[in-house]
Amino acid sequence: MTITEALIAEHIVLIRVFNQIECALPSWTTLAGVRALAEMLEGLLRGHEDAEVEFAYRPLDHALAEDGRLERFYHDHRDLDAKLRGIRNAKTGVEARLMLMGAMAGAREHFQREEREVFPLLERRFRAEQLLELGQAWRCRYALPQPITTPSVRPAIGSVLAQPALE
Repeated sequence: MTITEALIAEHIVLIRVFNQIECALPSWTTLAGVRALAEMLEGLLRGHEDAEVEFAYRPLDHALAEDGRLERFYHDHRDLDAKLRGIRNAKTGVEARLMLMGAMAGAREHFQREEREVFPLLERRFRAEQLLELGQAWRCRYALPQPITTPSVRPAIGSVLAQPALE
């Protein structure tokens, strides 16, 4: 699995979680309940954000920084974090639900931008083998353990990035 396939798969799973939360949210009437949902979602998104930064943004820092896109993506992450943390200060369950809905909508928009801009850039800048190595490094760091039939190898991201990129 390449790094872009892995990150898109995470987007799909997170969107399914958002869908489930949106279906259940009307029945969550207490402020404490909505805050608990928001904290769970914050943890899931933090793990995804860490993976994106390590395996997509950092390898592309120079390319994305040239036209200001890098700051936009980092800003999106900070904004989403702030929206989710802001739910802790909500005064009512209704206010917290609205804030949570807004955070999930913002995350969806962010995912679409990444899939339109960042992931294609990754695929243009790195060779197929490098994308597979980054995907393997992601798997070792954030996902499931290796199947028993596959040797457990943890490639260093530095070794992938030290290889010449495609121009």
